[in-house]
Amino acid sequence: MNHLKDIVHRTPLQTSTSINEMTGKNIFFKMENQQKTGAFKVRGASYKISQLTQQEANRGVIAASAGNHAQGVALAASKRGIEAKIYMPEHTPEAKIRATKAYGATIMLTGESFQEAYQAALEDQEQNNSVFVHPFDDVDVMAGQGTIAVEMLEQNPDLDTLLVPIGGGGLISGVAVAAKSIKPDINVIGVQAKEASATYNRFYKKGASSLTQVKTIADGIAVKQPGMATFPIINQYVDEIVTVTEPDIASAMLYMLERNKSLVEGAGASAFAGLLAHGKHLNAQNVGIVVSGGNMDVSKMPTIQHLASNHKVRHLA
Repeated sequence: MNHLKDIVHRTPLQTSTSINEMTGKNIFFKMENQQKTGAFKVRGASYKISQLTQQEANRGVIAASAGNHAQGVALAASKRGIEAKIYMPEHTPEAKIRATKAYGATIMLTGESFQEAYQAALEDQEQNNSVFVHPFDDVDVMAGQGTIAVEMLEQNPDLDTLLVPIGGGGLISGVAVAAKSIKPDINVIGVQAKEASATYNRFYKKGASSLTQVKTIADGIAVKQPGMATFPIINQYVDEIVTVTEPDIASAMLYMLERNKSLVEGAGASAFAGLLAHGKHLNAQNVGIVVSGGNMDVSKMPTIQHLASNHKVRHLA
């Protein structure tokens, strides 16, 4: 993916002795919270925008996002000199709004969740004929996200299991296809917030696969339904999906901050939360965890501390 080299960082794959001892496994964190714009989303956005013809680029791009995709699209568009308009939910963290504006995009705050912002962006796109850059339901976006798995297996070819957050499914789709094309027997496990578990529900055929409401501290994966393009890929390439509670996610966020000195947002901590909540059932030795983003609104820290306060991290060894 030579198109990405000028924009995307090759992020580190880090391990932690204390976490290895606690879990009885070798745990490797892919630190996409250290990526440009603070999240993995710049990979998919950059690859998608790199594929646009000049005629398409001249029409400008439009996107909908809870924050991290917005920054990725805004940065990638600015690198090509393309106008970008981003629709974001009204409750998007202020830090993400400011950062997206800083890359030169026009921001439109609409609706209570991604789904409403997405609908408004589609209507705008139809009227103005700009190019829609979907946050997950696009094969070029998925391909860009898949570069994470390529890097992880270059950095540690012994990885036997990957834990990956799921929102709309673009990240895990790209990661699963890339990982299994390199190492077919690798185990790919998705992690969803219990309060936004549409993909989990559809994967296991239990519960609603289109939710009327989602409310989670992991705002980056607060998606009401799986993607049309991503779900068939998840169904084919992903081995298992687990869910995590709000206290699970909060505890993982605090653990990363206290032990690893890493600020990680809710979506970014969800895969690690999956390890802490379900690791004792995990038959694996070398586990890669995608830390998908670090754009946390620090004003929410008291809420995170409160959620985590009565939730002890389980010892998994």
